[in-house]
Amino acid sequence: MPDTSALRSASDALAFGRRIQGGQIRAISENIANADSTPATPGGTPYARKIAVFRPVDADSPRDPVGRIVRDTSDFRRRYDPSNVAADSRGYVRLPNVNVAVESADLQRVIRNYELNLSASASIDALSQATLNLLG
Repeated sequence: MPDTSALRSASDALAFGRRIQGGQIRAISENIANADSTPATPGGTPYARKIAVFRPVDADSPRDPVGRIVRDTSDFRRRYDPSNVAADSRGYVRLPNVNVAVESADLQRVIRNYELNLSASASIDALSQATLNLLG
């Protein structure tokens, strides 16, 4: 029986990658959805951009990637809109620190990586099946 541990390790690494990419897609999608939201109260804190952060996985001791969501601490955007209920005493509304163009570009990059990951998984599956066919 041939040693298939390398194929299994590659398949596991790709599965971990898909989980990481899924977390990134969720965080970016939430950022885009909340890009124009405003606080409910005057001077309230707006939505803070989320960033998915993952600790690298060691190839020699595979384990699930450990991820967490952190809030971007960059300054919030401000817009003059004295009629808005969330406006401060000077008429400015604080808006989320989300740049939709940057988020959209990040989303496209992560989706492309996810698609490449799926393609690599399909190649591994095909290689595994071809190996089984040769042996059987």
